[in-house]
Amino acid sequence: MQVAIVTGAGSGIGLGTAKMLYDAGMAIVGIGRDLAKLTTLEATIGDPDRLATLSVDVTAEDAPHRIVGLAIERFGRLDFLINNAGAGSPKPLHETDDAMLDGFLDVMLRAPFRLCREAIGHMGDGCGIVNVTSTYAVIGGRRGGAYSAAKGGLTSLTEHMACEYGPRGIRSNCVAPGVTMTDMVRHRFDDEMFKRVNVETTPFPRLGEVSDIASTIAFLCSPGAGFINGQTIVVDGGWTTTKYMSDRALRTNWVEPS
Repeated sequence: MQVAIVTGAGSGIGLGTAKMLYDAGMAIVGIGRDLAKLTTLEATIGDPDRLATLSVDVTAEDAPHRIVGLAIERFGRLDFLINNAGAGSPKPLHETDDAMLDGFLDVMLRAPFRLCREAIGHMGDGCGIVNVTSTYAVIGGRRGGAYSAAKGGLTSLTEHMACEYGPRGIRSNCVAPGVTMTDMVRHRFDDEMFKRVNVETTPFPRLGEVSDIASTIAFLCSPGAGFINGQTIVVDGGWTTTKYMSDRALRTNWVEPS
């Protein structure tokens, strides 16, 4: 039985991914800070024989050792690592202070780096790492700031690992979601500008759902992706690769800001 670690597993993309990998027959090590959310994961899977959870801040100094140690202790092996834990609501560079910069880099670059470093020694042929990045690691975006820097760094780290550890049969890839309807994002659609930037420029009749991202991650952890290494799969309905504007947006009169 294969074993997968999923960080940020208590909600959103992490929860959906953990459930999908479990349904594929894997044992899951679910990581999160919020005990209540991990309880949701436990209830969703409902199988303590194939689920271990750990409440820990992924930025803690001992987090990698505790996380990987739990996988080995409970299940005796580690096949896949999904670095999904993240943070949102960034600000543009000129509004980003050092504390915000450090916070984003710690959660979304330093923590995955350290967890990959801890996990790689327990992995071999047929294993894989999937790092969840962002469309903001693929193209420039307003308000990206430290978030873009962290996700871009994670992409480069993934490409390095694909080269360094590919000869051992360990695949490393990224999944870059566009705007996905999770609890962390849903409230932002109260902002009309946020809605326009994402809805009116996506050439698909809906935005991303958790299942869209989770199924892509699950694919990268499947035999069907056995020759995919060092890639970023963007899941955004075409937002990054087109200059689409909806008919509504095209008919809208330009209004000078007041």
